[in-house]
Amino acid sequence: MKILVTGASGFVGRAMCAALGLQGHFVRAAVRTPPDRARSPEIAVVDIGPDTDWTAAVTGSETVVHLAAHVHVTGRQAGDVAGDFHRVNVEGSENLARQAARSGVRRFVFLSSVKVNGEASAERPLVESDPVMPVDAYGASKAEAEGRLRIISAETGIEVVVVRPPLVYGPGVKANFLTLLRTVDAGMPLPFLSIDNRRSLVYVGNLIDALSTCLTHPAAANRTFFVSDDHDVSTPQLIREIATAFGKKPSLFPFPPALLRGAGLLTGRAEQIARLTGSLRVDIASIKTALDWRPLFSLQQGLAETVSWYRAQSG
Repeated sequence: MKILVTGASGFVGRAMCAALGLQGHFVRAAVRTPPDRARSPEIAVVDIGPDTDWTAAVTGSETVVHLAAHVHVTGRQAGDVAGDFHRVNVEGSENLARQAARSGVRRFVFLSSVKVNGEASAERPLVESDPVMPVDAYGASKAEAEGRLRIISAETGIEVVVVRPPLVYGPGVKANFLTLLRTVDAGMPLPFLSIDNRRSLVYVGNLIDALSTCLTHPAAANRTFFVSDDHDVSTPQLIREIATAFGKKPSLFPFPPALLRGAGLLTGRAEQIARLTGSLRVDIASIKTALDWRPLFSLQQGLAETVSWYRAQSG
């Protein structure tokens, strides 16, 4: 199968292209740097937005895996940030899907986010039919993109599959999870022993396998799926598992969660503390039932691979 992968040079994209290549697919990689002809076919896409010309990328492609997105905020004003998210994640996704449909692409797999449903789950895990309740510009842009893609599917017949992962970890991970790896590796004492929460995670290998299944399974057409490792953990449990992967003992001590949240407000880290103290669980019964999909890797296996990568790149 001829597959276009956007965001091919990113954390998930590199793993996606490698996995599809091993499966025997012809992968066309859309990247933000000039193509390296010594590698698999690549197409440089300098900017993703409403006016991007995807002709060379979608022509001859049978399916698209759209991973590229605007994710990070770097000191811009709120209005500008919202505009960037909308231009890339909403208008850019809509533009690509319409050009793909015109070119004869039959299926469009869109990597969305659990943030479409918000930042927390209550007494039960989230399910795909729960209300859309994004709390930030990124989540709102993903939610609007999903809606526009469904309209395009109804108008053109292209099959759209939406995958909403929680936090993705694995070799190449960045941001907060990488910071957590460094902190646990350094043996720093962490005030999280009193936290009693549950969060879903997904190892990048499991996410790639789920996306690959969504590319080909007939029952995936026009569906939305949550995906995870199917093993929810508390923050102290996660730290213990990471420490075990390092072959170390975790350094955890009790501290009232309410005081942690207060400290987060005072230090400008309220969002990070909220994620560490709150619960965000997803139910993956839909993808298990509809596509007969199960995670290939356990949480422990995923963390072991992640720690192995971390040690290798840390020298």
